[in-house]
Amino acid sequence: MNDFEFSSCKTLICELGASTRVFELCDSLNANKVMLVTDPGLVEAGIVAPIVEQLKAHAIEVTLYSDVIADPPDHIVESAAKIARNHLVNGVIGLGGGSSMDVAKLIAVLAGGETNLANCYGIEQIKTRRLPLVLIPTTAGTGSEATPISIVTTGETTKTGVISRQLLPDYAVLDANLTLKLPPHVTAATGIDAMVHAIEAYTSKIKKNFYSDLLAKQALTLLSRNIIKVIEDGHDLIARQSMLLGSALAGQAFANAPVAAVHALAYPLGGHFHIPHGLSNSLVLLPVLRVNSAVAYTEYSELLDCFPSTRTHTGSAAERAGIFIQMLDEMIEEVELPRRLSELNINEQDLPILAKDAMLQQRLLINNPVEITETRALEIYQSIF
Repeated sequence: MNDFEFSSCKTLICELGASTRVFELCDSLNANKVMLVTDPGLVEAGIVAPIVEQLKAHAIEVTLYSDVIADPPDHIVESAAKIARNHLVNGVIGLGGGSSMDVAKLIAVLAGGETNLANCYGIEQIKTRRLPLVLIPTTAGTGSEATPISIVTTGETTKTGVISRQLLPDYAVLDANLTLKLPPHVTAATGIDAMVHAIEAYTSKIKKNFYSDLLAKQALTLLSRNIIKVIEDGHDLIARQSMLLGSALAGQAFANAPVAAVHALAYPLGGHFHIPHGLSNSLVLLPVLRVNSAVAYTEYSELLDCFPSTRTHTGSAAERAGIFIQMLDEMIEEVELPRRLSELNINEQDLPILAKDAMLQQRLLINNPVEITETRALEIYQSIF
């Protein structure tokens, strides 16, 4: 067994209705002036107001920041942190998808210590304290509530990572009641996103470890056996809660055994064309797995057992790996996600630019079982055009 380190959030609460007692968590952290970070869609959907009301009812001052957008640019993070400092907040709550939680993490750092965002980029560059932090996902996808990672858009199209244990929250709260209003296409894309996290953690080249493997397999089991259920019946709370837990477990797994080429090739799609991250991952997943299967067929064979099936899959590891990829293909087809870049107003002449930008994600590509060159990246994009 290889030596390894494993880090995660301090406390994970997986409980239907847990979001009704966020005030208790704030009290335990001595946070009585909090910033609640979210997006306009959740405000409009009526998800934010009950949490604001419960906090105020328990004498906790709330500064609401609801201007988070997908693929949040650096100026949004810096603007929100300035507001937090001006209001002298002593705690931060992130409510929403990965973008809101990523922004909340960084606000907790920037409002809590003497540093700026530019000093935080990279691995373990944060040297200051952070404010108490509670993260509450409203999608079962990013796993951001369980990771020490925030992704920020810098410049026009580039996504840059902040990776630090300081970004791990004090509490991660999983309450499926907050996911009931997710439309099927968002449920599908975020669910596949979480599955990608589990798969890439299991095949991570450098930091693959026993603990992450356990979490990745359990995550993939929960996700693959519930994603169709929640799309067919969005009010199935048990299945919704299973998806949330699967997403968090996958987040814990890839936080310690990092993701690789699927994410590296997905990021330029989000940066250039603002394609949602889960959908970007779904688009490039299958061709990347087919490339990787030349080396990672044993791992893919092992992951096949996580999938629900009435069939007995025998044969060699390579044959079982092929069945695993086929079952993923069938699942993506069943949840009706787009399969081709051409369906998303991407032109063929854009593909070389995407391939070139994917090479900027070397921190991810080094984790891939197979080397992905710019030429190979272009071939992958062309295969799904």
